[in-house]
Amino acid sequence: MSDRILRLQHVEIRVPDLELCTAYYTEVLGLIETARDVKDGVDRVFLKCWDEHEHHSVVLRQAPTYGLDHMAFKVAEQGDLDYFTDRLQAVSVPVKRYAARELGPGWGEAIRFESPSGHLVELVHGMERLGNMLPMTNPPPKPQDLVGIAPPRLDHVFVMAEDVEAFSAFFTDVLEFRLTEQIVANDGHQLAAFLERSHTPHDIAVITGPNGALHHFAFWMDDWNGIRDAADTLAYHGVTIDVAPTRHGVTRGYTTYFFDPVGNRNELFTGGYWVDPDFEPITWTEEEMGRAIFYYHRQVNERFFTVHS
Repeated sequence: MSDRILRLQHVEIRVPDLELCTAYYTEVLGLIETARDVKDGVDRVFLKCWDEHEHHSVVLRQAPTYGLDHMAFKVAEQGDLDYFTDRLQAVSVPVKRYAARELGPGWGEAIRFESPSGHLVELVHGMERLGNMLPMTNPPPKPQDLVGIAPPRLDHVFVMAEDVEAFSAFFTDVLEFRLTEQIVANDGHQLAAFLERSHTPHDIAVITGPNGALHHFAFWMDDWNGIRDAADTLAYHGVTIDVAPTRHGVTRGYTTYFFDPVGNRNELFTGGYWVDPDFEPITWTEEEMGRAIFYYHRQVNERFFTVHS
């Protein structure tokens, strides 16, 4: 299997209060604003993490409701857009193609289509590169003037689907993702699936729930101390913390969950493991779901399953 899809490129989310969310994502989370535009009469703000070289990884779009507009994955070569267009059309999935910059400032050439769960998915190539705030010769380990939590990069997105198996099969069979872990019900059907293209435990994950829903999107932190210090920052700013710093069984990651000002769930994530192409998927049983999600507490609160955007 080739590395045509490299990683999660960006998420575009709906926010009813654009200026409040821009302040939260720049001053508390510490993302960097790179552009603003108005598309189809709607205001948008483009953001990136400090160690990302490309134009944006989070787009905020003014809207009456909150939630996920679409998720985009980066492909290695321009020809990969043709390759996946052919694969999608072979299974009767309509595909729309966009020229570079047609979808917004800094945007690369892209194709868009719907997953079986109704999520809008994009593959993109050639996004404008802005650099990572460090020189390319003899750089220090990080910039000195970062604001807020300042995660280095976007990590993964977690969505919900009524048919997890159909979603998982679409991403593995058509888009060539690898299944790393799954939670399986007693009757044998998938309750959750974790899928990767970047050799990490997950670039996207899905759990049983309403079609089209967003559970959360996550930013990478370099270590556990970063997760702990970020929780201090969140508490200082009065951000609603959903799950205090803890550990997953699935992915082995360290984590904390919280909400942006309009209700979109965010996560800070670190840890995990390296996934080789011949990695054998790990299975968690329904009885161990609590330990899979929150390894120390061994149970999942109802809010974690029922609150989404």
